[in-house]
Amino acid sequence: MEIKEYNVVVIGGGAAGLMAAGTAAIAGNKVLLLEKMEKTGRKVRITGKGRCNLTNICTDEEFLAKVQNGAGFFTYAYTQWNNKSLIRFMERKGVKLETERGGRVFPQSGKAWDIAQALVDWCREEGVTIECNAKVNSVDVIAGKVRRVTYYNARGFQRRVETPAVILATGGASYPATGSTGDGYRIAHEVGHTIVPVRPSLVPLETTYEEAPYMAGLLLKNIHADLVVDGEVVQSEFGEMFFSKRGVEGAIILRMSRQAVDALIDEKRVEVVVDLKHAMDHDELRARIEREIAEQPATLTVGELLRKIMPRELVVPMAKACGAHAKHSMGELKEEKITRLVDALKRFVLPISDYRPFEEAIVTAGGVDLAEIDPHTMQSRKVEGLYFAGEVMDLDANTGGYNLQIAFSTGRLAGQLRKSKDVML
Repeated sequence: MEIKEYNVVVIGGGAAGLMAAGTAAIAGNKVLLLEKMEKTGRKVRITGKGRCNLTNICTDEEFLAKVQNGAGFFTYAYTQWNNKSLIRFMERKGVKLETERGGRVFPQSGKAWDIAQALVDWCREEGVTIECNAKVNSVDVIAGKVRRVTYYNARGFQRRVETPAVILATGGASYPATGSTGDGYRIAHEVGHTIVPVRPSLVPLETTYEEAPYMAGLLLKNIHADLVVDGEVVQSEFGEMFFSKRGVEGAIILRMSRQAVDALIDEKRVEVVVDLKHAMDHDELRARIEREIAEQPATLTVGELLRKIMPRELVVPMAKACGAHAKHSMGELKEEKITRLVDALKRFVLPISDYRPFEEAIVTAGGVDLAEIDPHTMQSRKVEGLYFAGEVMDLDANTGGYNLQIAFSTGRLAGQLRKSKDVML
């Protein structure tokens, strides 16, 4: 068996792995990056619908508030290399950036490929050896220290690399077609780490609302929604949501999904309650409806009237909600039914029955237990020479550029290979 020696082996060629590898190489280390797929950065190349929302320009306090799990753990890595650091880095690598609504930062070209290629080119310039189609079998630990990595190359031959340092940056379990199939969890568990149960996050949700299939394609903008678990509001969001054949999606649904998924796993009752007319209170909305009724001819149908104040896809559901029929004349809308219509528009209840699979999730919740990782170095508290970066850890955030920044910040810190003082040998 061929045996090679490297100062550092990085497992995983995504955003975190590429950043870690390049950083380690800058310091003069001989670095090997192992990627199981045929190309590095596959997930980076498709993120943001192929545009790559690589960070967000909000303040440090606002940024950390968007981290849904592990904000305290992530604080040090972020303050060492934050959104401004990442933006300067990318611009120095020749990638022009622009900021869009919500502080989201994208490559000016609109191509995620530019971000991925800039990272790969940088790593190669710094001398990183990149080997694709390399599936890691094990990280061998002797006397509490990393000693070697065993993997299979593209031709199926087993190879062994002697190394004192491994950076595990294999990603989570979301988008498995890009190579994120949970390999890092197995490797970490085999060397003694605890894995917090993994589940999809930033993922579409499924609803049992009977009219939902007929609402596919409906995009609702500027709405307020509450996530209600067992009758209690646990999260409120404002923005867009979208009805698809698979259920409900869009920014506010994705942001709510982490808590919704956890509640569904615990078999709790989950609802998304939407205020379809957030800009008006009950009295203002009622006055608007009564004004429309007064201004229209008596021959107008309920459906035609409702179409004047709401999207076409909502006409039948709202007519049913107030006990009317869309094809009947608007004389059907008596006072009691108008009250019911106002209530339905201000409190549109979607029972949530399930969540979509990892194939449709943007990130993974769960992963290597943060209590077993030193936040000042990203080194394992259990194994000397083992470091973690990115989504393999139990660390995730809202949509909007926050998760890629987590990958870059933790990858940068891990690549510095700082020694922890409290490694348990």
